[in-house]
Amino acid sequence: MKLEEMTWPEVETYLSAHKGVILPTGSIEQHGPMGLIGTDVICAREIAWAAAEICGAVVAPALSYAPAPFNMGFPGTVSLSVDLYEELARQVMQGLAHHGFEKIYILNGHGANLEPLQAAMIGVEADVRLRSWWDFAPVNALRSEWYGDWEGMHATPSEVSITQATHRVVSVPDLAPPMKLTTAYMVAHAGDKHGEPDAHRRDFPDGRVGSHSGLARVEHGVELVLVAAECVAGDYCGFQNS
Repeated sequence: MKLEEMTWPEVETYLSAHKGVILPTGSIEQHGPMGLIGTDVICAREIAWAAAEICGAVVAPALSYAPAPFNMGFPGTVSLSVDLYEELARQVMQGLAHHGFEKIYILNGHGANLEPLQAAMIGVEADVRLRSWWDFAPVNALRSEWYGDWEGMHATPSEVSITQATHRVVSVPDLAPPMKLTTAYMVAHAGDKHGEPDAHRRDFPDGRVGSHSGLARVEHGVELVLVAAECVAGDYCGFQNS
């Protein structure tokens, strides 16, 4: 069930028997020549909706805008400050908690969200669990099998596969592999800790950060959504019953 498509009596009835809600989070930022601007939030939202079908959860409207300053050199990206995003997330969670959603399950799709979301959880009068859709071993097994090191860090073939399956395929003929990343780079820049916008675009001119988006396939996206949704549903049910 989607919260924005329910009436208030329906929400009240739901809360009389259930206390959980799934809150997807993502970003509005470039994802290379093949990736949609809303890739991060699309992935989190689609998986959340699929998981909710399995476990009967309510899904809140996604927090789409997020910190992505490093990608402001690419048209279409919209970035919030970390402080604003943290406060926005906190107030959304407080609003949900106010009405009796005692178990808030955040399903994230953007690396730069993690630290401000963790900070925003502090003081919220509800039990909050934060997961990214790629946190689960069965999901990562598929990513590793299909893409190996070419999964990279940004505009990944896994997330592009999901948007291909749920939205559309953007064809870029003869798309060459990007520059491969070193392990040291990936460790140093985990959580989307990238440089200033101009430098970031200079270093990664087509927006991909070590990710070979050309390996994306619609059938991969279908399976990734199914497997991730099953993992999320199981984790959510355990969380709600804890």
